[in-house]
Amino acid sequence: MKKIFLAAAIAIFGFTQAQEGFKLGGHIGVPTTDNSSFTLGLDAAYRWNIAKGFDLGVATGYSHYIAKSYDYPGSYDYPGGSVKGDDFGFIPVAVSGKYSFSGAPIGVGLDLGYAISTADNVNGGLYALPKFFYNMPTGELYVGYQSVSSKYKNRYYGSLGISATETTGAVIIGYNFYLK
Repeated sequence: MKKIFLAAAIAIFGFTQAQEGFKLGGHIGVPTTDNSSFTLGLDAAYRWNIAKGFDLGVATGYSHYIAKSYDYPGSYDYPGGSVKGDDFGFIPVAVSGKYSFSGAPIGVGLDLGYAISTADNVNGGLYALPKFFYNMPTGELYVGYQSVSSKYKNRYYGSLGISATETTGAVIIGYNFYLK
């Protein structure tokens, strides 16, 4: 029995330490901004093992934010109704780092780069995705906070040169498959 347990532990922990190669998966999340009800997307990354437990590489994908509908009350001369906002998305281009703790199937990671907006009314900007991993033999389960911060000229007062910063964020959970 001890030999079976030891063999299973070596198999699980051995596979979870160095996961160099291509990863492909998806995520779903809850936005922290008021303009979206949820987000879903695809992930792709390639990481090289730089040191024991540390992988570094590149990441990209697509995150799609589903817009909320807003209800507004009617008045005596205008019936109420509902207006749906516009969906929008981002394509991140990032450096991806991951550190797996020795002897445990958990790790931390960070994707940092630029997110390209796929909508005309939303700006691209600085992309950051800190995340916590649970490594498995076939892939990695993760939880993270995806954010895109951008500077833009105010849509209403742009001619006056007034600028602001807007951040789009979401708490996401995802799974990436290892495709060596």
